[in-house]
Amino acid sequence: MSNRIVVIGGGAAGMMAAISAAEQGAQVTLLEPNERLGKKLNITGKGRCNVTNNTDIEGLLANIPRNGKFLYGAFTNFSSADTMAFFEALGVPLKTERGNRVFPVSDSAFDVSAALERRLKALRVRIVRDRAVSLEIADGTVRGVAGERGSYPADGVILATGGVSYPGTGSTGDGHRLAAEAGHTVTPLRGSLVPLQGVIAPGIPCVRLQGLSLRNIGLTVFGNNKKLYTDFGELLFTHFGVSGPLILSASAHMRYFDKKQYRLEIDLKPALDEQQLDKRLLSDFGKYANHDFQNALDDLLPQKLIPVVVQLSEIPGRQKVHDLTREQRQSLLRVLKHFPVEISAPCPVEDAIVTSGGVKVSEIDPKSMESKLVKELYFAGELIDTDAYTGGFNLQIAWATGRLAGQSAACARNNR
Repeated sequence: MSNRIVVIGGGAAGMMAAISAAEQGAQVTLLEPNERLGKKLNITGKGRCNVTNNTDIEGLLANIPRNGKFLYGAFTNFSSADTMAFFEALGVPLKTERGNRVFPVSDSAFDVSAALERRLKALRVRIVRDRAVSLEIADGTVRGVAGERGSYPADGVILATGGVSYPGTGSTGDGHRLAAEAGHTVTPLRGSLVPLQGVIAPGIPCVRLQGLSLRNIGLTVFGNNKKLYTDFGELLFTHFGVSGPLILSASAHMRYFDKKQYRLEIDLKPALDEQQLDKRLLSDFGKYANHDFQNALDDLLPQKLIPVVVQLSEIPGRQKVHDLTREQRQSLLRVLKHFPVEISAPCPVEDAIVTSGGVKVSEIDPKSMESKLVKELYFAGELIDTDAYTGGFNLQIAWATGRLAGQSAACARNNR
């Protein structure tokens, strides 16, 4: 008789776990309260689905700031290359873009979720629209799941309910509650890959630049005046602070708002060093020698940014360009290379792409994803206390841990 496996959660990790267990011959039931599987998966990568990152294991681990070593076994078992081969075999052609980000050629996340659903169907995975209420545990072993609509006996249970970000997609924290009721420690949950609240400087709110998108800029994150992280790319000013790809990545390095003061410095002209930029300024100022300073920056900056840069430089806007001193030019240079944003807080976890925190990794066997506290209970995906930067790394965590949990659960009885 084959193992009866119940997977709780029909997101990326849950679908992969169900497929993986069924491929090993298990009878699999997948519990998902949403009408659709992969609801959050379908909105990842702005609807394009950044499937994975085309890099090696060391490249993956370098992009996981929290508990990366725990994932070594899962990545060894199912690497980025394995993920790509898996989806291509399911009929989803892939392409690799800037930063080794991997997307479907169609640029449609629905193609990824549809391929997973087809595979579940082909493997005769039973999909039940039900919400898990509690785990049935006896003698230190999980025996089944009680749902709102029924009871599901099991030889193994895989918890893959996701985190608490984007609750509209079904990430409501059920998995953390079930894990805690089973005796597991759940570390504090906070947003990672999340927009940031703040001001440009005292008296200069970010709303003044609301809607301004800056491309090809450099960003440096400081915590208590210590440099933490640098990156290059695109960000967006909002009414509350800053967002965009650069900011989401940067936020993963800003985890201790109760202990540290964070600020950002934006290099508006990263292609030019200070000496080259000074030459550029001298050239522009020669062209606009008889203009007011505030009207001499049109060739250098977006129109919306100019009044703020002028204010930060502390150069009178109506001062004639030919009257600018070298010190004033140096002041402008500093603003252009170190444009400030003082960060006060991350946006709420509900606005985050992923959840930081979760089931404590020291209570999970990294070689199988099985609980060390309850036999035949396994974990996969965002529920676990590990998270990564943007670029396909978080989905690779979901695929790899789901794959390993499914294989382990299906084969457990044979190995004991």
